[in-house]
Parts: sequence; C-alpha cells; structure tokens
Amino acid sequence: MPDIFIGCSGFHYGHWEGNFYPKGLPKSKWLEFYSKNFSTVELNVTFYRLPTANTFLDWYKKTPHPFTFSVKGSRFITHIKRLIEPSEPLRAFMERAMALKEKLGVILWQFPSTFKADIERLKKFLTDLRHYGLRNAFEFRNETWINREVISLFEKEGVSLCMADWPPFLKELPITADFLYIRRHGEGGSYATCYSDDELKKDALRIKKYLKQSKDVFIYFNNDAFGYAPKNALRLRELIK
Repeated sequence: MPDIFIGCSGFHYGHWEGNFYPKGLPKSKWLEFYSKNFSTVELNVTFYRLPTANTFLDWYKKTPHPFTFSVKGSRFITHIKRLIEPSEPLRAFMERAMALKEKLGVILWQFPSTFKADIERLKKFLTDLRHYGLRNAFEFRNETWINREVISLFEKEGVSLCMADWPPFLKELPITADFLYIRRHGEGGSYATCYSDDELKKDALRIKKYLKQSKDVFIYFNNDAFGYAPKNALRLRELIK
C-alpha cells in the first residue's frame, strides 16, 4: 500500500512557541511534541552544517516508531563543491545520517539557481549515491536541469524530481520513481504566507491521485513564519483523511 508523509521543513523554530509549541515547553522537548502531531519531518539543519553522529542518534531516540526523517543534503556538496569530487564528503554525510537507521526516509539534494545542468557530474554523483541504497530527491533551482537526459537518468536510478511551488517551473514534473517529493515554500517562495483551504484542497486531490498510482508521497511545508507550516500540514492531513 502506498503511504503519505506530511510534515514540516524543520521543527526547531522559536517563533512556533505559543502557536504550535505550548508556552514554557523546554526546547529539548520540542521534537517529542512535534512527533506526537506528525509522523515525519524534513531536517533543514543538515543543509547548513553536519550534526554529530550523537545528534542524529538523539533524534532517533526521541521519536516514536514509526517516524520518518527526510534529510536535506549538505550544501558543501551541492553549492560549494557543485558535485566536484563528491565521494568523500558524501561518505562523511551518509555515515552520520544513517544513524537514523530505518527512520531515514529520503535525502533531498537542493541545487543553487546558478548551477546549470552538468550531466557528467550528475552521473558520477548518482553512481556514488547508489552505494547507500537510499531514496534520493533533487530540487533543482535552475531550469536547465529539467531535460530528457536527466529525466531518463532519474527513471533508471529511481530518483525523484522534487516538485515545489517555487520556482514556478517545479510545480509539476515527470514522475521518475516510486515516490513523490513535494515542498511548499509559501506563495511566491515567501515563508510568511499561509495557504488557503482551497489551495490545500487542490494539494489533497493531487496527492490522492498519486496514491492511486501506487506512489508514496512526501510533502513538507517550509512556510515557517507565524507557525503557518504546522497549521497547513495538519489541515492537509485532515483533508486527505
């Protein structure tokens, strides 16, 4: 049976206190509270720095079974190295992320808007990723990557094209794997916007279509301002039920 994973892009936001987290709840208890309301989270922090293995293990221990983490790949690989000689930094990243064990769902690789399509670098990176046997999704910010050759590579490797509502060319892309990965950044990419019920109903219908195609669906809300992300994610879950 296909599964649906609905959550937020990150959980450690101070401005969620009072509108999602109860006032006075210690920050050390936030993940436990979050995991009572959601069955998945997208870890954004891993994009900016590589947490220790103990931190990953702590996240694992603080969440129930089942719970799923999607982990954003290191910007050192995608933005600084731009996939040049990625094997060693990828190994270091994966060794720590895999401390999440069976709770590790998808690795999301987000590319910068200035990084244009480079098929040879991508092929090498996909070969390296193959060794770890994990689900991977790619969020391209430069439209040159959305081409037939990349789509064919992803179909062969079972890698997903991340769909998002910003930039606009990511709204609906070919399905290349047995799962869909969707991000909601807010209207026009603004984290300070809240989705309307009509917009969430459209997402619910779309997700039901994918589920009928026997595809797992991961969707994360990144509009963290004012606690909009958990509010929208909870409402979407109600609509799909």
